[in-house]
Order: sequence, then C-alpha cells, then structure tokens
Amino acid sequence: MNVHEYQAKEILAGFGVPVLRGRIAYTAAEARAAAETLGGGVWAVKAQVHAGGRGKAGGIKVARSVDAVTAAAEELIGKRLVTPQTGAEGTEVSRVYVEEGASITAERYLGMTLDRKCGRYVAMASTEGGVEIEQVAATTPDKIQTVVIDPAVGMRAYQARELAFALDLEPDARRSAERTILAFATDASLVEINPLAVIEDGTVLALDAKMNFDDNALFRHPDIGELRDETEEDARETEATNYGLSYIKLDGNIGCMVNGAGLAMATLDLITFEGGRPANFLDVGGGATEERVSQAFKIILSDPDVEAVLVNIFGGIMRCDTIAEGIVGAVREVSLHVPLVVRLEGTNVDLGTRILAESGLAITTAGDLGDAARKIVAATGGVS
Repeated sequence: MNVHEYQAKEILAGFGVPVLRGRIAYTAAEARAAAETLGGGVWAVKAQVHAGGRGKAGGIKVARSVDAVTAAAEELIGKRLVTPQTGAEGTEVSRVYVEEGASITAERYLGMTLDRKCGRYVAMASTEGGVEIEQVAATTPDKIQTVVIDPAVGMRAYQARELAFALDLEPDARRSAERTILAFATDASLVEINPLAVIEDGTVLALDAKMNFDDNALFRHPDIGELRDETEEDARETEATNYGLSYIKLDGNIGCMVNGAGLAMATLDLITFEGGRPANFLDVGGGATEERVSQAFKIILSDPDVEAVLVNIFGGIMRCDTIAEGIVGAVREVSLHVPLVVRLEGTNVDLGTRILAESGLAITTAGDLGDAARKIVAATGGVS
C-alpha cells in the first residue's frame, strides 16, 4: 500500500523526524487559505499522486505570493500528471499539498528498503540528494553508503552514525541526521527521504517523503491502513484485495487466473515464451472458495484489454472440482465472449474436467502448461 507525501510526512513526524509545516487542499480556494494560514512569503504547491518524478513532470511549483499559490493549485488540481512511473496515461491530481518555504543549504538522500537477495532491510545514504537513487547507483555507485539491518535487533546506533557520516554534514546536522535515521520504526517496505534537506540552523528535515507498506503487515497498523487512497489504485486491484486475491494489471491481452505466486509467474513466462502477452497476474491462493474463483474470473473479464483467458490450477489444497464449478458459474453469469483455455491438475482433476466438459460451454481444456500456453496464444491470433 502506498501513501501520499503528506501522509508519509505525518507518519515520520510522529517518530520525531522534522518536517516543514503544510496543509492539504482539494480546491484552489483551500490552497489559498492554506498559504494564508501558514504565512511567509514563499510556498511549494505539490501534486499528491502515488508516483515519483513529480517535479520533472511539472507537479511541484514554487509560489511567491498567495495569488501564485491559487494559480498553481488551479493548474494542478484535475490535471493528469504524466511521470515515468504513471505511464503515458498519467494519473489525475485530486489534491495538492501547500508547504511553507525554507532556506536550504544542502540536499542529501536517505532511504530504507527490503533487499530480497539477502532477505533483510538495507538502509542507504548518499550525498546526491534530489537525484533519483537509481541514477546515482548507475553512474556513481561509490556515493551510496549502505548498511544491512539484522531484523532481530533492528537499526543500531553505530549504523545510524555510519550513514550520517556518509552524508558529509556539519556536526550539528550530522547529529540531527542520526536521530532521523534511528526514527524509522514502521513495517514499511520502503522509506525514502529525497531530498533530506539541511536548513540554515543546521537541522535536517524531510523535504520530500515516500513510503509504502506490505499489505500483510497492516493488521498491526490499522491507523496506517486508514490512509489508503483507493482512487490512486486500479479498481480491479482494489476489488481483488477485498476478496483476498492478488491481482496486478499488466499490458497484455491474455487474462490469467492461477493458484500460487510461483506457478503464476511460470504461467506468465510460458505465455510470453510462446509469443503472447499476459494481461494480468492473478493468484487466487491455495484455499480459494468457489465464490472467490468466480469473483476472480469476473475481475479478469472486466478488463477491456482481455481477448482470451487462461486458467491454470494445480489442485493441492484447492480441489479441481471447486475451481471448475467456480469457472462454470462465472462464465454463465458474465456471458463469456472471449476464448477460454483451462488446465487443471491435482486433487479431483477427473471430476473437475468432467464438470467443464458437461457444462455445455465453449471451454478448451489443456493437458499440461505448455499445451495451455500454446492454445491460449493461438486463440488470440498467434505471436503478437
């Protein structure tokens, strides 16, 4: 789950990380009122979307009068902001964050994320603040200092000092950075402060903040779960979550329903190998009910890009007859209009196959995964 910049700053501020004062606004009038309340002579008006690269896309504007704040908000609210992370279609800006200005003397980078290669969190610090960390890693990797965090003990004070020294700051700013680093204390899968700004009095503060969370950890943080903005998410992904399904929209035309993340990835790979383009990743899980399977099928078919559907199920915990009944029920309810290939294997596979055969529906069965991939690609016209 992603959160907006202003929400990430509220979370960080709760742990003692310094941030600038700001107010959220949904209209230009609210933005004007926010600037008047904050006071001062300069403000930043920031589009709030779940995507990086806002500044380069014109989503962050500096205003030096209340009238300029109003004009900036009018320009941004309702605009479709296109950044490298949104794709060509962009995402609509529904709110802006009006933030007070500050006299900044230096910019640095701080981040923490999960390194899946070593199975631990990794904290990073760099003197190259305000620059995409991927660009720094590609061009000047020696400017990134990293420490690996043992999950049994968490971030240690000496590690925070090591990172703070890597930021090349004056003593007061360095000690402020240490406190900021040690404040990271959530189940976030990513925390990024870029830039970490140094202001005139030597304090460091989070000038920008990005956080996302593993949905599986939100039960421990109901307050963070309430920050979810479903308008920033694909409606199908949100609906899938409500049914306990794992769904991710892709850019192809072959809908996929599979049980198990590993099998789902293998299915996508085989479709691609045969020349097809998967339209989604969808894992119905190991213990899905007939209702969940039916809902999964409806979610796939609600995608206008889907021209064919492949169902690939290995029935271990899940029985093939349950899957078959869910498929038949869903196909009848939604009036299937695209080719459907089903590959079943495992518990009650003979019963499941018989249910599909006796349904009277236009369902093509496959003997193995390779056969299924070839048939579904052929159903969409062959290699694309």
